[in-house]
Amino acid sequence: MTIYSLYIYDRHCACVYYQDWHRTKQPKRAGEGGGILNAVSQAVSPLATDSAAPTPSGFSSPRNTLSSTSGLVVAVGEDPVTSLPNPTEHARSNTLPFDEEAKLVYGVVLSLRNMVKKISGRDEQFTSYRTSSYRLHLYETVSGYKFIMLSDAATDGLRFILRQIYNGPFLEYVVRNPLVPMDSRSQGVDNDYFRASLDRLVRGLSVFN
Repeated sequence: MTIYSLYIYDRHCACVYYQDWHRTKQPKRAGEGGGILNAVSQAVSPLATDSAAPTPSGFSSPRNTLSSTSGLVVAVGEDPVTSLPNPTEHARSNTLPFDEEAKLVYGVVLSLRNMVKKISGRDEQFTSYRTSSYRLHLYETVSGYKFIMLSDAATDGLRFILRQIYNGPFLEYVVRNPLVPMDSRSQGVDNDYFRASLDRLVRGLSVFN
């Protein structure tokens, strides 16, 4: 039994937090302007571009020779270096950007929840579904926050774990934290104390490995 990842959505349908543990394919970073909020996860946030980064100079190394006529920089006594492909980036190239992934996860949950209510009645609750490779677990608070956890298909229901996350680390380090804006529509809830406390809770579970 294995826990893969956790998504937290606010009542405005925006993903405000993300963390993963045993994912075989890491999510690709969200694109600029993709709609992801700030402070969701450093692992999936768009990379900051620094347009003011200094340009390497031809005089930075004593082994470089600048030709006054051609402007070419010639490296003396150095073999050309061929950049090797990064296996992590290659694996991420086959996955969706995180902003699209987060929308798909929420869309699946919303569609299944509406289907359950239409078929079984308003009192029926959608709490999880299972495929051949994973199981999705859902816990929704009265205030409209949705905690979604993905695990392997053999894992039993983890709704009680999601309730523990809400009643423990989430209330302590998010709701009661004056530095975390709730329902801001522009910022997530990620902070060091919440992430560390949540990580300890999940890693301490018997189903973690």
